[in-house]
Amino acid sequence: MNAGATRRVTRFVSCAAVCVACLTAASFARGATPDDCHALRKHGHRTEAGKCYESLTAARDPVLRAEGFWGMEMYQDANNQFRIASDASPANATIRVRWGRLMHERFNNAEADKLFSEALQRDPKNAQAYYGLALVSADGFDSKAIEYASKAIELDPKLYEAHELMANLMLEDSDEAKAFKEADAALNISPEALDAMAIHAAIEALADRSPDAWLQKIREINPAYGPGYALVAHHLVLNRRYEDGIAYYRSAIEADPRLWSARSQLGINLMRLGQEDEPRKQLEMCYENGFRNEETVNSLRLLDSYKNFVTFKSGGTILKLNKKETELLRPYLEAEMKRIIATYDKKYKMKLSGPVQVEVYPDHEDFAVRTMGMPGLGALGVTFGEVIAMDSPSGRPPGEFHWASTLWHEMSHVYILTATNHRVPRWFTEGLAVHEETEVSPEWGDRITPDVLVAIRDKKLLPVAELDRGFIRPEYPNQVIVSYYQAGRICDYIQGRWGADKLLDMVHSFAARKSTPDAIRENLGMSPEEFDKQFFEWLDRDVGKTVAQFDEWRAKLKDLVAQAKSKNYDEVLKEGEEVRRLYPDYIYPANAYEFMAEADLAKNDKPAAAAILMAYEKIGGHNPPALKQLASLEEEMGKLSDAAATLDRLNYVYPMDEELHRHLGDLWLAQNNFPGAIREYNAVIAMNPLDKASAQFNAARAYLAAGQKDQAEDHVLASLEAAPGYRPAQKLLLQLKDSNEGK
Repeated sequence: MNAGATRRVTRFVSCAAVCVACLTAASFARGATPDDCHALRKHGHRTEAGKCYESLTAARDPVLRAEGFWGMEMYQDANNQFRIASDASPANATIRVRWGRLMHERFNNAEADKLFSEALQRDPKNAQAYYGLALVSADGFDSKAIEYASKAIELDPKLYEAHELMANLMLEDSDEAKAFKEADAALNISPEALDAMAIHAAIEALADRSPDAWLQKIREINPAYGPGYALVAHHLVLNRRYEDGIAYYRSAIEADPRLWSARSQLGINLMRLGQEDEPRKQLEMCYENGFRNEETVNSLRLLDSYKNFVTFKSGGTILKLNKKETELLRPYLEAEMKRIIATYDKKYKMKLSGPVQVEVYPDHEDFAVRTMGMPGLGALGVTFGEVIAMDSPSGRPPGEFHWASTLWHEMSHVYILTATNHRVPRWFTEGLAVHEETEVSPEWGDRITPDVLVAIRDKKLLPVAELDRGFIRPEYPNQVIVSYYQAGRICDYIQGRWGADKLLDMVHSFAARKSTPDAIRENLGMSPEEFDKQFFEWLDRDVGKTVAQFDEWRAKLKDLVAQAKSKNYDEVLKEGEEVRRLYPDYIYPANAYEFMAEADLAKNDKPAAAAILMAYEKIGGHNPPALKQLASLEEEMGKLSDAAATLDRLNYVYPMDEELHRHLGDLWLAQNNFPGAIREYNAVIAMNPLDKASAQFNAARAYLAAGQKDQAEDHVLASLEAAPGYRPAQKLLLQLKDSNEGK
């Protein structure tokens, strides 16, 4: 903030109380205006503002009545009055702008967008309408928000609120210099631009400097201005500093206990840290006072659903599962969590101070509630400090996602956020997590998608110093996916060229509050611009050929699909090989591998079908029917260990398959892998099969083979309880009794 702006703020603060007193007396003497009421409220004079708004409700003009009811939080009455005013003056753009602002405030962005657009039809140069569109777009982290705010400033350079919004958008994009500039521009126009002061405070808080000077300026103008603290909290949460954000949300509601938006965010962020009691209290208070936006309502519903969950604590892990999936999923998830912690403890050279909580949601909508209001997050899992929320395998169609890969990704976040005290750029923590997915297994992790190929072809990848923008405010469809890919490949490149220790060195640089450019200079010995140049050259060598062949691949794939549909198998095999050569990483729906396997099987060439499916498996394909077909072929060829390994891979993709567990149990038992057989047969039991007798009997066999006679007896008795005449179980029970008597 420049010296002139500082002097103006100081002069304004010194005379603010006198001006407000004059305003209060004058407004009621001549008849209050909405601006009078807004000024009283902005300066924290709630009682006077309430009386002012109440006086407006008796006005003859429906617009004034609408503003009065709005100020008194009588929103339906305000809405009705705006409708009357709009019907009476259909050409009036200003009425629609104010009505749109009411709709925006009351969680109806669709109607708000419509009203702002209608205002622009009536007045194409209405800056307030563009500002309204910017507010709506900003709620969804839409890149158009910047476009609309810029247009509002162009049409009315004195619209300080648009500068405040632009400052907020710039800070969301991690562009502190532009945020600083826009906040100062707002203050140069209006010394009482409170949100501009809050942006300055947020910049200081994010940099771990004291924001108190700016917060004090806000308090001198309005000691009850909670939105200032809430704005700081918003930016802290956006940067994954949840505990710091929660502290500022508490300050916001301490300043203004009726600031329901801040109280709702407090509850939601406490939920993100694994709490339940206080979040419910805060969210119910919001709901009971009419603050019923989507996040509040859905979060309360999610809290209600927790009665259907069971929590398991084991060492350094807390696992929260839906009751209906507990017995099936718990063994797999707990084992993987322990494997991850052992690996990352060693790799990142650190231990977590507390347990990691993993919540697994069979209803994707419940999981989605956990990510509402957060930009750039993966659609499968999300990490809040030491709490991870993720989809259950049952929450997605079979094969749509790899739950184990997702868990390794999210657990990487836990370590890196902890190691950096949550001071890490989004691009790096996401990129490292993507990198870790394929580090644990080359078959895991997503392969390069057509969207990414097109983005590379069209030169839409961002410079590394600006890569965070690709996660926060995407400028084209699927830019978030492209940014995940780019960030992951950057980490691949760094490890491949400089070694894995350089990634850990960068973690330490970010922990020391270094910026991306500084971390690159410090650890890689080059400027960010030179790094971009060399990285893009490396990436071109790796995928440039596939990028160049993309259009040809797309045309040939279209023909391949037609040939497969017509069952022209010779053509499928011929064209499929060419399609696969052009884009070998394409493992998504309608891929050449599965078409070719189908053709080979139709021609009864089972070895060829097995070979192409094995290639599909090795490159990361995990469609359950395809892998089950491969396992069947491997079994026919006498490769029982390969068949078992293939089926076991499916446990990391979609374990909600009774047939998979039965067959894998049989294969493990035949190979004397008794722990594996026990796990798989117990998975069958957990799925409550129709044939309970054979399921319990198989478990009994596995336990007996493992030398666990007591467990074997329990399961054989359970088998006979399900079917008293089941001869194999009767025979096994006699065998157990004979062996016990012979001790």
